[in-house]
Amino acid sequence: MSANPTIAFLASPTPEAQEALATLQREHGAHAPDQADVLCALGGDGFMLQTLHRHGALGKPVFGMKLGTVGFLMNHYRADDLVERIAAAEPAKLRPLEMLALTESGTTTASLAYNEVSLLRQTRQAAHLCIDLNGETRLDELICDGVLTATPAGSTAYNFSAHGPILPLGSHTIALTPIAPFRPRRWRGAILKADTEVRFRVLDPYKRPVSATADSHEVRDVVEVTIRESRDRTVTLLFDREHNLEERILSEQFMT
Repeated sequence: MSANPTIAFLASPTPEAQEALATLQREHGAHAPDQADVLCALGGDGFMLQTLHRHGALGKPVFGMKLGTVGFLMNHYRADDLVERIAAAEPAKLRPLEMLALTESGTTTASLAYNEVSLLRQTRQAAHLCIDLNGETRLDELICDGVLTATPAGSTAYNFSAHGPILPLGSHTIALTPIAPFRPRRWRGAILKADTEVRFRVLDPYKRPVSATADSHEVRDVVEVTIRESRDRTVTLLFDREHNLEERILSEQFMT
């Protein structure tokens, strides 16, 4: 990256983020994402994920600054010394999950997930799911509110709230975590190699409908969902050295 990179600023619609956007564009100029060396996302984690989904295919590194509710994937907001911070930032490469969801109507929907793919019951009745790993059935029937598969970067989010494990960045693993399991009651999930193909089959989709969500993209009335780590898509997030993503994930495991 050049000593004076071209920066494209992207902001959530909140007043604070929009004010910061105007301030930073006056200082550094307004550039389109495809014409920039680096993207700067202004908002919370939700907006960061939105930025990755919209612009991840460009292959540009993303430096986020927190101007939202949750900012685990963001740096602290400061309007000054931005170029110096970007030049000194530590990169964290993330590889998303690919979700392929088949619905009752026979349609197939593909989506990416940088945090997690979750399956959730759509009605008051519990979901009945079968879990296959690399084509082999590992759990004949899971009765639960849902189940999720999380990346290391996403393991501290919904996965952790569901009592799933926190995964170190760069561990080449994914978390498989049940949500309020009823049967088998003692099953608490698994840690899998990142290249494992996970397939969920909905055992009673008409009586017990299930939805699948990749980050914020929801597909309803699914009958089968296949998840695997993307082989050709990576994104690079930039973090201030004193508070990089690897350190944050490690620190989460020692919070009391």
